[in-house]
Amino acid sequence: MMEARHEPFHDLARQRSAAELGLWVFLASELVFFGGLFAAYALYRHAFPQAFAAAGAQTAVWLGTANTVILLTSSATMAAAVWAGRIGLRRHVLLGLGLTVLLGLAFMGVKGVEYAKDIGESLYPGASGFPIREAGAQVFFSLYWAMTGVHAVHLCIGIGAVAITFWRVRAGRFDWQRTGLLHVLGLYWHLIDLIWIVLFPLLYLMGRGT
Repeated sequence: MMEARHEPFHDLARQRSAAELGLWVFLASELVFFGGLFAAYALYRHAFPQAFAAAGAQTAVWLGTANTVILLTSSATMAAAVWAGRIGLRRHVLLGLGLTVLLGLAFMGVKGVEYAKDIGESLYPGASGFPIREAGAQVFFSLYWAMTGVHAVHLCIGIGAVAITFWRVRAGRFDWQRTGLLHVLGLYWHLIDLIWIVLFPLLYLMGRGT
């Protein structure tokens, strides 16, 4: 005699709520992690204000600005994909997800150019030709590499997740009864963007021109 199959949730609303709850717990842990980095930045900036201003003036503000525009645009395309998923517009979902992946890759491309520039100018801790003499400047760049590096890792994870979802939708393997998962993916992407919006002024704008 076959046993009855029991689903953990019997309706879409509960499934979506559970997925969102799990994500919010994850997002909270991510905010705590980045909050620690932000707190370290605030502490050391208070200790070495002149060094942080001098170091911040060496970052490539034009590349940081370009990446800010790219990520803000990707938030719009991701939001469009989530909206289209809610009403079952498959082609619009594919368009939104595809553009989001391309914009994410564009961000990483710009970041790669920026990292190459930083390395070429010895703007990393321990570099023999480090150009800034103020004590504490290397602390700034330690935080710069740590925060932007961790953010880049999270963005790569997001790009991979969006790309997989794009493939599933295109291949007809996406469960349209579980669009809450698309919403969850959108929340993760927006968190990545939000973190960058905080990083941008801290690393590229504060102290510039002083």
